[in-house]
Amino acid sequence: MIAELHKKIISGDLKIADLVGEYVARAKADTLNCFREIFSDIDEQVAHAEAILKAGKATPLTGIPVALKDNIMMAGHIAGACSHMLDHHSAAYDSTVVRELKKAGAVIIGRTNMDDGAMGSSTENSAYGVTKNPHDQHRVAGGSSGGSAAAVAAHLVVAAFGSDTGGSIRQPSAFSGVVGMVPTYGTVSRHGLIAMASSLDVIGPLAQSVEDEELLYDMIAVQEPLDSTSVAREKKDVALKKRLAVPKGIFANGGVDKEIQNNFETMVARLADEGFAIDEIELPHFSDALAVYYIIQPAEVSSNLSRLDGVRYGDRMSDASVLDMYKETRGQLFGKEVRRRILLGTYVLSHGYYDAYYNKAVALRALIRAELEAAFNTYDAILTPTTPTPAFAIGEKANDPVAMYLSDLFTVPANIAQVPALSVPSGATASGLPIGFQLFGPRFGESVLFAIGKIVENIR
Repeated sequence: MIAELHKKIISGDLKIADLVGEYVARAKADTLNCFREIFSDIDEQVAHAEAILKAGKATPLTGIPVALKDNIMMAGHIAGACSHMLDHHSAAYDSTVVRELKKAGAVIIGRTNMDDGAMGSSTENSAYGVTKNPHDQHRVAGGSSGGSAAAVAAHLVVAAFGSDTGGSIRQPSAFSGVVGMVPTYGTVSRHGLIAMASSLDVIGPLAQSVEDEELLYDMIAVQEPLDSTSVAREKKDVALKKRLAVPKGIFANGGVDKEIQNNFETMVARLADEGFAIDEIELPHFSDALAVYYIIQPAEVSSNLSRLDGVRYGDRMSDASVLDMYKETRGQLFGKEVRRRILLGTYVLSHGYYDAYYNKAVALRALIRAELEAAFNTYDAILTPTTPTPAFAIGEKANDPVAMYLSDLFTVPANIAQVPALSVPSGATASGLPIGFQLFGPRFGESVLFAIGKIVENIR
């Protein structure tokens, strides 16, 4: 889609102002609660894009309307992570991703809804209400990047950007029927991302097609000297071994919707028809990734969010004693799920439990990474469903955090191992709810995932 729009813009058949105006009108008419804000400086951004075009320096993103998740900073705009704690936090600088988008001439029309602090799998934890699924407004769009996923699925923007800590791009992409990926950790800089769990967070794009996803990734995958975790991207040739793997026993413990399983098995069979050899392989610790994630992630949340205390960052609810100020500020401005994860993280990092929980999780993380790296010596990619169920009803899991956490069952291994994973729409349930098909790739193996993802798009 982006390539087609680019051709029309270059030829003069499509004016940037007309294209952006059409999408802004759609975004303003949003009934899904995708957006927190439509930006007021869109005309200035359009003028900038038109100047780039006039100078003959247009990129594929020049004049393309996109949106940002509310935890990605853009100078002069609120970046609040959909938390009351950061209601008035105006970004003092551009994130690396925004800098690259501006350089390319993209038009960022607004910021999208998300779970409070990026903590959730349904966008129900947003301080500003749930984002509804475009395919069934009684269901969630997923989370935590639910606003970005729904905005792309509902054609309110051409593409959007989110963050993925344990599936927060891929899960809502699957629920909403769009393409989403978590890149290799470090290839897209976290500079200017409001941190949740620093060793897990990755910014990535959400798009209409794998081709668009690849183009967007290429634009934002730059090394950032201001980010100590940023790494130079290694571009690998796409020389497919034509060998794929499925972790043995991924359906053995139940909990996976039958239509999801059937769709997955159908897609695996179709890939075999395309000439791929597909093996079931032993990954003994793959299923442990969820437990590892829910120790490491809350621990990092507890550490990162300590700065949001009404003194260093965030709003303040009281000027009483220091203790009362902390209690009232953090107790009232953090949502229930955020408080839950701070408590969990503080517990696993506490004296007497650090070795029992956190250190063991870190050791197990290394085993999971090693198992995946060994598998990628033989196989191009590892296949799983993106989610165990299709989009669930609003309120269905709101009071059952364990059931909500299980939404991340198939997505968290990528973040734990810091490898890329791509979710591609692969069909729908009998009731019309989208289903996602997930591919894990080796470190810096995005090009391999894009190549196989395009095949998945053609055979679904």
